[in-house]
Amino acid sequence: MSRIKEFTLPDLGEGLTEGEILAWLVKVGDTIELNQPIVEVETAKAAVEIPAKWGGVVTQIFHEAGTTVEVGAPIISIDTDPGAGPVPSAESLAAVELAPEEGSVEPGMIGGPAPGGRTAVLVGYGPKTATAKRRPRIGTPTASTTAAPPTAPPATAPAPVAQPTPATSQPPAAAALTPTQPAPVAPAQPAAGVTARPAGPVLAKPPVRKLARDLGVDLTTIAGTGPLGSITRDDVQQAAASPSASSPTLTETDVTESLITHSAPASAAVFDASREQRIPIKGVRKLTAENMVASAFTAPHVTEFLTVDVTRTMKSLERLKARPEFRDVRISPLLFVAKAVLLAVKRHPMVNSTWSAATNEIVVKDYVNLGIAAATPRGLIVPNIKDAGRLTLRELADTLTALVQTAKSGKTPPSDMSGGTFSITNVGVFGIDTGTPILPPGEAAILAFGAIRPTPWVHKRKIKIRQVTTLGLSFDHRIIDGELGSKFLRDIGGFLADPEAAMLSWT
Repeated sequence: MSRIKEFTLPDLGEGLTEGEILAWLVKVGDTIELNQPIVEVETAKAAVEIPAKWGGVVTQIFHEAGTTVEVGAPIISIDTDPGAGPVPSAESLAAVELAPEEGSVEPGMIGGPAPGGRTAVLVGYGPKTATAKRRPRIGTPTASTTAAPPTAPPATAPAPVAQPTPATSQPPAAAALTPTQPAPVAPAQPAAGVTARPAGPVLAKPPVRKLARDLGVDLTTIAGTGPLGSITRDDVQQAAASPSASSPTLTETDVTESLITHSAPASAAVFDASREQRIPIKGVRKLTAENMVASAFTAPHVTEFLTVDVTRTMKSLERLKARPEFRDVRISPLLFVAKAVLLAVKRHPMVNSTWSAATNEIVVKDYVNLGIAAATPRGLIVPNIKDAGRLTLRELADTLTALVQTAKSGKTPPSDMSGGTFSITNVGVFGIDTGTPILPPGEAAILAFGAIRPTPWVHKRKIKIRQVTTLGLSFDHRIIDGELGSKFLRDIGGFLADPEAAMLSWT
């Protein structure tokens, strides 16, 4: 069994076919342990850290950060038995010349006789009768295309004598030329500021070519410093950082005059790729876009709004924070909104359902996987709390806090973003009053929770400043008609208007 194990990109979720390598957590030569995180990969659902399947020493990393890799492709190789000595390379194994089995011959020293009249040797050792030749690189002139060496002058012609000068001296080959023979033409030297590159195709790996495209560097103008003259990432970055030799430079006088006159050279406005930014559509954003398009053009959306006086909710929140069992918990009005949704679903179960076109059925679910929309640097995700209706108020608060923190750190696992039945999007944290959210695929309704603002409000027949918010409920009109949607939204508003009375009467 080989001690070198190749670790392939695993299937990180149902239906995923590829993932982008965000960052390597190890490098070649590092000693790693079993289940140690080695790479961070972003899929269409989330960014996850992948642990190692074996312990050992990292021998090779196949793909650099920023590369999209298909599921099942090798991404890293690990030496699982580094204490057994160096691993024999394929070149060293191929360098051994084996004798055919023609008889029992006692093996001897390198260069000794071998069966069949051959000599068992290692390449580079033992007897050697031929001169090693190196295959010419593509594009370099061969011996047939080079100029033949100058022949000796006739015997009758006097050989010219080279006269050395104190400043310079000619090489012997130049001194042997006759006056009638033209001297070899020296190759043209590149102009100042221009990098010389060997003739032939450009040798560069795909990641290096991608880096050159991103930085706008022409690979044909770079002389590679890598193996066989290949261009490395450092070569590209140095070429991008070095100023162009042809670009004019401003003298101190020019700068001073420009500052005094406040004049700038007139130039026409340019509207091209140099003033544009292109962001690849991939990962979480790509999946979100596909789901939103499918939902928007599949489920007929209806949105209703309700403005609610939540002054009593805010007072209940302050009293809840003062209780001993909630002193170490971070709670917000979202906790009461989530509780209101869960209680309203018990009254109207049809809201917690999905439309199944495959079976031509409406599937009503007895459990609520409550999704909370979260904005992350990689795009919008909607992780959900499994079976949220069975949680106590304290358990619901703890779970909400952990869910939001995990989402902001980008560590939400794919399992937490599948199977949602009802979602809440809290646009109020951005100072937005409300919105018309699009349904997540497979869900029948989603609630938008707007900002809570001090607002003049008629309370007990008097105009007072009250804490007011606006709710927006979008629902699938194939399942939820106007009456059901209105009653559901009314019950949520009634809970937020007086949460303590609602919890006593509804539970």
